[in-house]
Amino acid sequence: MSELCRDPITGRWNIIDTDEPTGPGGFQVEPEPLGGGTCPFCPGHEHLTPPEIYAVRPGGGPANGAGWQLRVVPNKFPALRIEGDLSRRGLGLFDLSNGVGAHEVIIESPDHRKHMADLAHEDLSRVLSGFTVRSLDLRGDRRFKYTLIFKNVGLQAGASLEHPHSQLIALPIVPKRVREELMGAGHYFDFRGRCVFCDMLHQELGDEERVIVENKRFLAFCPFVSSFPFEVWILPKAHHSDFAASSKEDLNDLARILKEVLLRVRLTLADPPYNFIIHSGPSEPREREEYHWHLEFMPRLTRVAGFEWGTGFYINPTPPELAAKALREVTISGADG
Repeated sequence: MSELCRDPITGRWNIIDTDEPTGPGGFQVEPEPLGGGTCPFCPGHEHLTPPEIYAVRPGGGPANGAGWQLRVVPNKFPALRIEGDLSRRGLGLFDLSNGVGAHEVIIESPDHRKHMADLAHEDLSRVLSGFTVRSLDLRGDRRFKYTLIFKNVGLQAGASLEHPHSQLIALPIVPKRVREELMGAGHYFDFRGRCVFCDMLHQELGDEERVIVENKRFLAFCPFVSSFPFEVWILPKAHHSDFAASSKEDLNDLARILKEVLLRVRLTLADPPYNFIIHSGPSEPREREEYHWHLEFMPRLTRVAGFEWGTGFYINPTPPELAAKALREVTISGADG
């Protein structure tokens, strides 16, 4: 019989298939077609993107020119635009405001074929540092209440360009999903006087069966109430609600564990498309004792269909214990490269 599992943070229920679970060989990963044409993110094509906002050029040189290791540009087709006023207003029972925000693209490397799992440790640390630099800068704009950092890899995951990149969107509101986490974490803290994410860390370290890998500052595991097969969470072991306040040492350890997770997923699941999202506390207050920032990683192995849309439940064919075991036992090399 399948199991219904309740998320202690949001209260959402998921269905986990424990009768006939699907292992890593049970998923069909469709090969991605190779991109064609001119890539606007490759070196020499800087004129094809909007003017850069931020870049790392060790040898110096002019903006929007060659020699960069990391580049951040506005999205050419932004979901929200930075110009203008919010102009909040009502239309009968509906609430409206102008589509004001910031939508940026972090071009992670000049190498078109070098994905995040292939980056050297220092290069991946640079990308993560770029995330924090841009998040902190956008906090200076009082219109923005939340900064979302996410990555889409593969057509099935929503990527429109092959060149490795991540995205950042600054929003004038706190998203509903984040509000649900904040509310659930707040209720747990009010009742027990502890952070639910810290308790989750302690339980996973004690149980061990859902742990994939850990280092000094981070733990990677398949959450007990996984919505998707081979879903992975990465949590800092020390309590912090604000990703943007991460130290250099934090980002170095995060780069190590993130690269190892990406390599393990690639080898276990034949390099599937995926999304990851960094869940951080809102811009104000900066530090929340009830919330704990974390990274959620979801391979795109199943499709969301009518049942999920109709109920808010997710059906996961792979128990997290089975997923963690497969990811833990795969042999990898080059994780510290």
